[in-house]
Amino acid sequence: MALWHQLQQLDSRYLEQVDQLYDDTFPMEIRQYLSQWIESHDWDAVAANASLSTVRFHELLSKLDEHYGRLSVGNNFLLQHNIRKIKRNLQEQFQEFPVYMAMIISNSLKEERKILEMAIKTQEHAASSQSSAAMEKQKQLDNQMNDLKKKVQETEQDIQVLEDLQDEYDFRRKTLQSRIELEMSVATAKEFQREEMMIKEMFFRLNKMREVVVNELVNLLKLADHIQFVLISVEIPEWKRRQQMACIGGPPNACLDQLQSWFTALAECLQQTRQQLNKLQELVLKFSYDNDPITLGMSTLQEQALTLFKNVLVNSIVVERQPCMPTHPQRPLVLKTGVQFTVKLRLLVKLPELNCQLKVTASFDNDLNEKNTVKGSRRFNILGTSTKVMNMEESNGCLTAEFRHLQLKEAKSVGSRTNEAPLLIMEELHFISFDTQLNQPGLCIDLKTTSLPVVVISHISQLPSAWASILWYNMLCTDSQNLPFFLNPPPMKWGELAKVLSWQFSSITKRGLSAEQLSMLADKLLGPEAQGDPEKLVLWTKFNKSASEKATCFWLWIDGILDLIKRYLLNIWNDGLIMGFIRKEKERTLLQDKKPGTFLLRFSETCREGGITITWVENLQNGEPQIHSVKPYTKADLVSISFPDVIQNYTLLAVNNTPENPLLYLYPDIPKDVVFGRYYSTPDEEKMDVDKPICPYVGRWILPVSDNPATRPSDCMSPGVFGEPELKNRDGGMDTVVTTY
Repeated sequence: MALWHQLQQLDSRYLEQVDQLYDDTFPMEIRQYLSQWIESHDWDAVAANASLSTVRFHELLSKLDEHYGRLSVGNNFLLQHNIRKIKRNLQEQFQEFPVYMAMIISNSLKEERKILEMAIKTQEHAASSQSSAAMEKQKQLDNQMNDLKKKVQETEQDIQVLEDLQDEYDFRRKTLQSRIELEMSVATAKEFQREEMMIKEMFFRLNKMREVVVNELVNLLKLADHIQFVLISVEIPEWKRRQQMACIGGPPNACLDQLQSWFTALAECLQQTRQQLNKLQELVLKFSYDNDPITLGMSTLQEQALTLFKNVLVNSIVVERQPCMPTHPQRPLVLKTGVQFTVKLRLLVKLPELNCQLKVTASFDNDLNEKNTVKGSRRFNILGTSTKVMNMEESNGCLTAEFRHLQLKEAKSVGSRTNEAPLLIMEELHFISFDTQLNQPGLCIDLKTTSLPVVVISHISQLPSAWASILWYNMLCTDSQNLPFFLNPPPMKWGELAKVLSWQFSSITKRGLSAEQLSMLADKLLGPEAQGDPEKLVLWTKFNKSASEKATCFWLWIDGILDLIKRYLLNIWNDGLIMGFIRKEKERTLLQDKKPGTFLLRFSETCREGGITITWVENLQNGEPQIHSVKPYTKADLVSISFPDVIQNYTLLAVNNTPENPLLYLYPDIPKDVVFGRYYSTPDEEKMDVDKPICPYVGRWILPVSDNPATRPSDCMSPGVFGEPELKNRDGGMDTVVTTY
């Protein structure tokens, strides 16, 4: 991408730095007008060679003359005046010292690159800072987990020492008692007394060791409790939030491997701790005494360990892949009745003994209560295999259950929708719940999780509006059972909505929306007075509902363009050849001083289902440059002819039927065949080889043809897509598709 174009995409603070590089000595207008020519030369080499600098100086003046000539055709007096003044100043300052001009240009380009690098580094640093914070948090949790494992192992060793000490104490105590009974005499009394003193000292060590072990278990469980709190209250909600963003096109940062590692390690530590408590219980049964530290703390420790272990398991079951129809993988959480969908669960505790022990049952809108019930909402039954056993995947050993053949059928007899229902079908939210139970000796745990809210449609035409509901909900809500959300949907900040809109394009294509494109969309949605303020609130009714029957709602217009790109414009959109969303005033500004035949591609604001138009500049002999736009091409048109072929073959017919193609240069001034040539269709005859007929048909092709707009009647007005008037003559007359033989 050209340096000057990249600079223009930066924030205002960097543009101010660029502005400071230029003054009357070498004005910014030259940098703008001749950007490609300037960047095509090595100005360090030019500045080091006096003869070459003279050549480049005269080339620059010649380029200015060419630009002046283009402006003279359009009779643009003000710009002509500026060009004359700039050329006169350049001649006065650099005619005798062209090397000085080369040095100025060289230095300006170097400074521009520094500004661009600084902006890129700043953006990377911001991203890196977020990544560093996440890495630091992960490192801290890893250290705490390693500390927990170390404490568990140390406790294990100390319990073994305690057991050995208790066995020795018990042996010596019983041995002394037997000897006293058999060998009691005056001679041995003193020896027995010394032995009793040694056994008492051993008892004190034994009691102290029991206190140490109990304290170690107390500290161990405190650390486990803290780690569990972080996992359940911080890490899991953050992962679920990332999953919500990924579902609506955001960054695909929803991997569960790290969480599974932490959950599994914590569960293993708690399981080992419970075994250690059982071991201590055995030691107490062998030998107990008053004020035994183990006896005093045993019940509390066992209860705490069991509670922590249960909490880890209860919170470890998650929906790894949200409900999705395989036919629409980029739009999960929208389900159509009668169409199969898939959903996948995962248990984050990876213990071999749990394999094939958990049978999961899926149910729809289960356990609804008054708080999360919307009166009049439809009810559905799940068809297909709604019960699955969780087992270890061979590829990664994860404990999962994947439902692949589920369908929904509306339960007409119960809870049928009525006319009094407060929500549209596309605003009704439902959820799928998954239940299972873990049964082990002395342990019974109910495990349950739910999907994110889904929207159920009965016809595929409802998909765009349903997807709008999914976008709005997942950006603004984290409560998976807040089904009445759309009874009073909160507004969304434009900054957040802009991010979501860009995600819709980047998730389907390789390009999101630029700041300028989003700015135009902000104007359409909020009005120019909002000036794209990221804090400006957008109402749900403004986003996905039209104010009149003649106007299409904002989202459906965007969705139509998305579908148009996906089906027919994907390659040229990915290559950045479509300017797309642009204000009409900006469009005219960009084209009015360009040479005739310069064109750009923008999306129509009048096509409800998505359309793309070509806007070009044409200089007439009697006046200013004329800007024309061809009638937008829709999906119905592009079924028959590819859009690059439209650009290649587009023809205007004048009064005398003389054909001409007005499309010569893609903005700013790139020959159209250079950028679109690889996408042109080849004649059918070139594609035939083996099956070539003996008497081939005469070739034919489809040509897009329009009347020359210069010969058409005066302007008239027609309503735009948002109910705003738009000049009909901007669409260059009725576009006619002619089949030529």
